Amino acid sequence: MTTGFDIPQQKPEGASGTFRLPVILGIVNITRDSFSDGGRFLAPEAALAHASKLVQDGAHVLDLGAAASNPKAEAVAPEEEIARLQPVVAALMQKGVPLSIDSTAPAVQRWALKQGVAYLNDIHGFPDPALYPALAAGRAKLIVMHAVQEAGNATGVDIPAAAVISRIHDFFASRIAALEAAGIERARLILDPGMGFFLGSRAEASFEVLHRLPALKQAFGLPLLISVSRKSFLRRMTNRTPQEAGPATMAAELFAVFQGADYIRSHDPAALTDGLLVWAAALTGNTTSP
Repeated sequence: MTTGFDIPQQKPEGASGTFRLPVILGIVNITRDSFSDGGRFLAPEAALAHASKLVQDGAHVLDLGAAASNPKAEAVAPEEEIARLQPVVAALMQKGVPLSIDSTAPAVQRWALKQGVAYLNDIHGFPDPALYPALAAGRAKLIVMHAVQEAGNATGVDIPAAAVISRIHDFFASRIAALEAAGIERARLILDPGMGFFLGSRAEASFEVLHRLPALKQAFGLPLLISVSRKSFLRRMTNRTPQEAGPATMAAELFAVFQGADYIRSHDPAALTDGLLVWAAALTGNTTSP
């Protein structure tokens, strides 16, 4: 486990050729109304303390979001997003922490590129072609997420699971082609199929997507990011609150890694790191900590 702000340079690899521990993105919500911890880390000092703990607990990257996207979240102007992010990003960049900025606002994304962040994370998969020249000129990896909503926050859209699977494939085929045509290197893309309300109101859609991750990876040959942490489909199955959803979250995260996920976005890197170390030891017979 890492200490302070020492960041591992590589993901550890198990003895089995098919097992690789994922990159863990620790979630820092600099918001008033995120569904599980809204308001806790709105102050820069609180956000930085939480960021430090996430890195100590095993996060390789910090995913900073200044506008929540759950169905009940308020709209946040891009200027307010930047104001919330700026002191936290500046402090963490000085410490050499790899950062991801979670935003759908082109103005925020342009600002983040100028800060030199390592990743941009867009729940609508970068839909604005006007942004593409800036993306092409930048170096950040792009987390291209699919959502059944065309824009805005997650909502309870009623879509059959089979239709969601087809939509995911069509979305990625179209969006990857558009980004590549704009001069954005394919090697910079990371695919996120979405989870929870981003796949509609039916919990089975999220489980179906988890089941089909190997086919999705084979279809596009790109890294996959999965973000199931504390999400509604897990809470509905287990009848737990967000704060009680740790065991269900880790089960889904471990399954996603087993299915080939390369990145896991999580509220609790410590639990995930412990689970992965135990799983790797059981799978490989090697009890030496990576």
